[in-house]
Amino acid sequence: MSEILIILIKVVLALVWLLVLTLYLTWAERKESAVIQDRIGANRAAIFGLRMIGLFQPFCDAIKMIFKEDFSPKFSRRFLHTTAPLISFVFVAVTISAMPFASPLHIGDKIITMQILDINVGLLFILAMLSLGIYGIILSGWSSNNRYTMLGSLRGAAQLISYEVALGLSLIGIIMIFPSLQLSKVVTFQGDLLFGFLPKWGIFLQPLGFLIFFIAALAETKRVPFDLPEGESEIIGFFAEYSGLKWGLFMMTDFMEIIIISCLTTTFFFGGWQVPFLAADGFHFPWGGEWILAHGVVILFQVLIFNLKVFFFCWLQILIRWTYPRYRYDQLMDLGWKALIPLGLINIVVTGIVMSIIK
Repeated sequence: MSEILIILIKVVLALVWLLVLTLYLTWAERKESAVIQDRIGANRAAIFGLRMIGLFQPFCDAIKMIFKEDFSPKFSRRFLHTTAPLISFVFVAVTISAMPFASPLHIGDKIITMQILDINVGLLFILAMLSLGIYGIILSGWSSNNRYTMLGSLRGAAQLISYEVALGLSLIGIIMIFPSLQLSKVVTFQGDLLFGFLPKWGIFLQPLGFLIFFIAALAETKRVPFDLPEGESEIIGFFAEYSGLKWGLFMMTDFMEIIIISCLTTTFFFGGWQVPFLAADGFHFPWGGEWILAHGVVILFQVLIFNLKVFFFCWLQILIRWTYPRYRYDQLMDLGWKALIPLGLINIVVTGIVMSIIK
């Protein structure tokens, strides 16, 4: 099997996984909010009379969105108005290419990495792509030629740039402990044990870094309680002049960001595909027992564990979105510049001091 064919297969599998999970996150959010508010939630879509607790709803919503009228204001800048949602969508979608789903798969003499691109600057690549998504927000507000959408895009740009600083600072501590920008190596470093029984995951070595990262990442998704750029109740969202599939691309981008943030949280702070006591040939327990597994079974187990961790953090972000009220804009900026960034700097200094003492 040629290298190009292997890469194409991995691209297709990763995109299918991302898009299907994005669709079903819309269902999960509607069901989770319904449970919180003592409702039933989406359950009307049926195929051959089967409703399946609303599992067909995301596909029906997608079909409706594709055929819905695509309205563009006459006063808008048409080309940029059409391009903006594509920019946001593409730059978020490509970040999945650097995510490691499991350890390398061995088939005969061939070694297949369980990610599309195992690049040595994977962290910088992901941060760069997520940063470029800001252009889609700015262009959508500006090209709509509407003062309210422009206000939403300015809010979005200021918010994302502000919280990217805290996000970057929170990851410096991880890089200091796991000295690599290659995501697969960061996960491999977390395969060891602390004190012989505690996983050497980032959450245990960088608890403050995790707290800063997760709050800043929530702000990067532009969802409640950090949804000032959208401001649905204020009718100032940067995509207020969008409809149909273009509006759907913005919505899908928001849900894809939830998945990417969950993947990053899992990769940097919760061991990625690592499972305590699981080695390449199966489980080896500290009390002397072992459970030998075939190599393919180990890989499948790692993929399953990675997905379960990602699903948990997707659920947690949706729970937070339906639990907390929106911040005021001054509170939003104060949290980023006056709380998270100073804490990020303190975390770096403390990490350096502890590492120098240990060595």
